[in-house]
Amino acid sequence: MDQEARALLARLARLQPFVLNQPMVLAASLLPTAQLAIERFLANGRSELKRRVHSYIRWLRGPGRLASPAVAQQRFVFLRLRFNAILTQVDLFDQVIAQRGENELGVWLSGLDAVSADALALPGYYEAPPVVCYLDRGVGAAIRRARTRLPGGGENPVSIIRIPRERMIGSGIASSLIHEVGHQGAELLKLVASLRPVLRAAQCTAHDPLVWQLWDRWISEIVADLWSVARLGVVSTLGLIGVVSLPRPFVFRVNIDDPHPIPWIRVKLSCAIGDALTPHPQWSRVARMWETYYPLDTLDAVRRDLVLRLEQSLSDLAALLTGHRPAALRGRSLGEALESRDRRPERLTSLFGAWRREPGQMYKSPPSLVFAVLGQAKADGNLSPENESDLLAKLLTHWAIGSTLNVVPVGSALTGPQCITVPAI
Repeated sequence: MDQEARALLARLARLQPFVLNQPMVLAASLLPTAQLAIERFLANGRSELKRRVHSYIRWLRGPGRLASPAVAQQRFVFLRLRFNAILTQVDLFDQVIAQRGENELGVWLSGLDAVSADALALPGYYEAPPVVCYLDRGVGAAIRRARTRLPGGGENPVSIIRIPRERMIGSGIASSLIHEVGHQGAELLKLVASLRPVLRAAQCTAHDPLVWQLWDRWISEIVADLWSVARLGVVSTLGLIGVVSLPRPFVFRVNIDDPHPIPWIRVKLSCAIGDALTPHPQWSRVARMWETYYPLDTLDAVRRDLVLRLEQSLSDLAALLTGHRPAALRGRSLGEALESRDRRPERLTSLFGAWRREPGQMYKSPPSLVFAVLGQAKADGNLSPENESDLLAKLLTHWAIGSTLNVVPVGSALTGPQCITVPAI
């Protein structure tokens, strides 16, 4: 048992901080706050385990001499389980950080960290945790929120967002990314907790209580979609369409145990939220386009009836959400706090025109606004997918450099030799 404990210490000593063993260019590195939070969390775990092992060895060489082999073995087993839990946590963050060593991709991920930080920022209402991004297979994104319990114990020191590799690089990646950011923002503002009593009160007064029960069931995903639409405009809805465009049975799949709304109605709700935040004919055009992709006329009667009942309540729900004034916002509505008016389609189109005349202004703008402007331009047919991809690759690199060097705040232009050549739009 003494040898096994010392061997555990030897293996533990070989777990080096990521800053010593991860090859990457500086621009691909994590934001300093994220790097420090992760390293401190893992270092605390290693130190705590080291103390336990030393304590075990002292016990083994002292009072443990009189203990039975079974007791000594049981105590060691718990130490080894704790060691494996720490390895699980190391592997979790290693998966995030290892991609930073890939050529170009690592820098783009650092740029997406900056986009996430911008989309999550809500000065005066909470202190946003660091956000780190990584890519994985599949079409959907996911988040492991900051301050939630990790495998093996302890609170996650950062938000970890997994985004689909198939969306690199286009404006649609922002839809997935900012939706997940919305989950973190909603938790920081306690939006789900503040909305549930409102939705349950609506069940008591509505002529169709089942509909509002379903909205209550799906509210966590709905709030994240609202965050994305408020920050990005129509590109959020178009990106959502890209995610939920599946074989027809999945688009109309009804599962009340799933926190996600029925995909067909989820897209229609995204359009309704967009129209409530920034009224414009484009929202009804997108909704009609979605209807042509998946018409209701061949749907079975039971599901068609439920979908239509949900559809009838979309405007009321969108108004309730955008006008909601949780205590955390101290009198402001969600729509006001998220500055959705700055994402009006007319303003986004105007900015795109201004940036064509003076491209340097694009590099001085907040990352989430840039995604909204380019996404609007693409939706309007004024920006090709090829040019969009080239622009976003350069912009992500620019944001990565800015956040790494910390020369100026994220969203401001670099000057001097670090300045990236601005391409024509």
